[in-house]
Amino acid sequence: MTDRPDEVLDDARTDDPGPLGSADEGPDVAESDAAADGAEAADGAGVTDGEEADGAEVPDGAEVPDGAEAVPAEPESTDEDGEAPDTEAGAEAEAEAGPEAETTVEPVVVDESLPAEPVGQADSAERAADEPVEGEPVVDEPVVDERVVDEPLADEPVADEPVSDEVVPVTADVAAPTPEEPSAGEVSDAPDWLADRAAFAERQREWAAGDAESTAVVPPLEDTGSAATEQETGEPTDEPIDEPTDSADVAGPVDAVEPAPPADAATTMVLPPPPVVAPLGDVTPDEPAHRAEHVLPGEHPHRSEHPHRADHQHGTERAGVQEAPRRRRRRGLVALAVSAVALVLLAGAYVGALWLWSDRVPPGTTVAGVDIGGLSADDAVATLDEQLRAATTEDLEVSAGDLRTAIPPAAAGLSFDARATVESATGFGLEPSRLWAQLFGADAVAPVSDVDRAALEHALEDVVETLSVPPVDGGIQVVDGTAQPSRATEGVALDVPAAVELLATSWLTQARPIELPTTVDPPDVDDTDVQEALSTLVEPLQSAPVRVEVAGQTAELPTDVLSSAASFVPEDGELALVMDGTVLVDAVVVRTTNLLTAAEEPTFTFDANGPVIVPGAPGTTLDPDALAEAVAAAATTTGDRTAAVELVEADPAESVAELEALGISQIVSEFSTPLTSEPRRTQNIANGASKINGMLIRPGEEFNLGDALGPLDAAHGYVQAGVILSGQHTDAWGGGLSQMSTTTYNAAFFAGYELVEHQAHSEWFRRYPEGREATIFTPQINMRWRNNTPYGALLQSWVADGRVYVRVWSTPYYTVETTTSGRSNVVQPTTVYSQSPTCEGQSAGNPGFTVTVTRTVFLDGVQQNHESWTTRYKPQNAIVCGGPPA
Repeated sequence: MTDRPDEVLDDARTDDPGPLGSADEGPDVAESDAAADGAEAADGAGVTDGEEADGAEVPDGAEVPDGAEAVPAEPESTDEDGEAPDTEAGAEAEAEAGPEAETTVEPVVVDESLPAEPVGQADSAERAADEPVEGEPVVDEPVVDERVVDEPLADEPVADEPVSDEVVPVTADVAAPTPEEPSAGEVSDAPDWLADRAAFAERQREWAAGDAESTAVVPPLEDTGSAATEQETGEPTDEPIDEPTDSADVAGPVDAVEPAPPADAATTMVLPPPPVVAPLGDVTPDEPAHRAEHVLPGEHPHRSEHPHRADHQHGTERAGVQEAPRRRRRRGLVALAVSAVALVLLAGAYVGALWLWSDRVPPGTTVAGVDIGGLSADDAVATLDEQLRAATTEDLEVSAGDLRTAIPPAAAGLSFDARATVESATGFGLEPSRLWAQLFGADAVAPVSDVDRAALEHALEDVVETLSVPPVDGGIQVVDGTAQPSRATEGVALDVPAAVELLATSWLTQARPIELPTTVDPPDVDDTDVQEALSTLVEPLQSAPVRVEVAGQTAELPTDVLSSAASFVPEDGELALVMDGTVLVDAVVVRTTNLLTAAEEPTFTFDANGPVIVPGAPGTTLDPDALAEAVAAAATTTGDRTAAVELVEADPAESVAELEALGISQIVSEFSTPLTSEPRRTQNIANGASKINGMLIRPGEEFNLGDALGPLDAAHGYVQAGVILSGQHTDAWGGGLSQMSTTTYNAAFFAGYELVEHQAHSEWFRRYPEGREATIFTPQINMRWRNNTPYGALLQSWVADGRVYVRVWSTPYYTVETTTSGRSNVVQPTTVYSQSPTCEGQSAGNPGFTVTVTRTVFLDGVQQNHESWTTRYKPQNAIVCGGPPA
């Protein structure tokens, strides 16, 4: 194979062939064009459209050199707008390059079998020819005939669908094109050829297999006046033609040709090798059979002596050239289909893997320190429920600095959702991160919690005081008349909103105890405020006494009294002086004379119809608040230190309306006992009755007879009378008051009040009911009961007609039933001798016995309680003072 010089390639790229038969062409080219036009005119006149010409007729005057044959030419363009490129312009350029450049002259081939297209339709084809494929050499290419061959070529593939109805056998040898001379199909379909690298490699191998020395040099044409290979009639001969089937029939190297006369550069034609004829493939039926193709020259073939053989050869070349890009396009479609299938398979594998792993937790996944990687969703939920049960149910320990407490998660609205947590790490999705996590592992997953923020905030507010340190205001304390300042300190307050956010998002992931956020709580009064108070309040206070003027009297309060009544409290961010009004009132009262009068409280009294309320009367007093304000102002001034105040009215502690609301309206219980003939005893009983008469026992209060009677002495109206002391009859202060105790006890007994304390006599006296009586000897023995009704109990007691009476005024509430058992364990009295200096003799009395008393209390018919008391009495023996008889 002979390489083409760069000069020729460059000329081929830069030459711009002009219109056919232009004035710029040389005379030889013009003659060739004229001969070609004459041939077309001679042959075209006898062939109609659609008929196939048997051959080409050589015009008169044309000379054909030995070994060369006339090649029919195709029409200039088979497209409606196409125009065949001017092949002679390239030949002229090569001729001008000189004899030293190896130039391949492309012959002008005329096909007289097809009519010529109008010249006006060549614009688009001319533009197409002028646009070379990027990176490929641009040359003027011969226009080849694209008629379909009549019959299949030996040892070559047959096209599935031939374009024409007739098949013409191929008579030309087939030779592989050189790499430097790509076929016309490759030029016209350059983008496909460049895209298909595999096809390009195959072409390179075919080119390498060709014979580099296959180009034959044809002597210049001589004007002999007749064609060497045609009969006188102009028809091709019927001589048999050897059709080469392999590379052995291809023309040999140039040196194998007989020497020829020196070639004239203007008339010498170097025939290119024939293009590679591809196997006949599928031909699209609707493509025009006469479409022009640009075919680059290849190795020089054996020339046929008959023009129609060359015509058939060009048709075969046309089919091969047309099939090659189709195969490349088919291979591109196959590659695209394979890529699409691979993509679908890859996508299916991707989706399938994600679907297969959708129920599996990615390896390495942890939740609140619990490893659930590689588990199924259900197993992961069970594992989380088991491992986090204690953390989600036990009290949540929280702290703020050194302070700690615990919060129940349920009460705080915190609950762990294991299922939702696992679902956040599993499930089906097409995100690449899911596949990455399944292949290479995941990290910690935040636990999903159900949070009731309102409940959580309420729970934190309940522990604010526990987890907060209040600030300490600066202050001043006066100790023994000396002011002692104290420093201010900052406090720590729980930041409830921030704590809610922290626990809501990380109550399961934070280390226990969870340190809650806090804020600094500054004091209202700092050290600067303390220093200000020392100079503006303490120093003036202790500088001099303060005089208080009231009701025409003056009381001077010394500095020690002022200091003892003074205190310094935070007020609006500073210390303020506050005086104790009660202390000041007492100080003023003791420094004046009869300044105040006490108020008279309303009381109950009795008339013939029952209880009557006597209204109270107001008194006079000092207003503690007004006195404290006046003294504080006078104590902190540098001028007149006098505080003037007025007396105010003091109302009774209880109003008449409040007494009326107690329900003192009727008698609910009454009891009386007979008196004895002993006057001292009767005096004590009458005095005791006056002590309890008009006494009010409010609801829930307790009646205490010992307190009501007061001290048992002469100063309180009592005298000595007979009592039983240590089993001996003797005199004592208040003797006979046991009858007052027994009478009052029975009044409370039948009113249904709660009996708190009582004790029966050691001996039974006929004036008292058996087993339902009470003695008193204060403070050792007492009688008490409690008003357990919603109404007040007003006692009325008096002595009249040899009896002592006790009534209870109130609103009826309870109903009482009582029983007394018969006597048992009766013991008759005997005679006892006593040598005591205080002995008082008596005759034998009542026997001793045992008795039981019961009481049942009802409220609206419903039993409230049932009680019983058993009493053992001793016999009343006869007492003889002195020793027994001898």
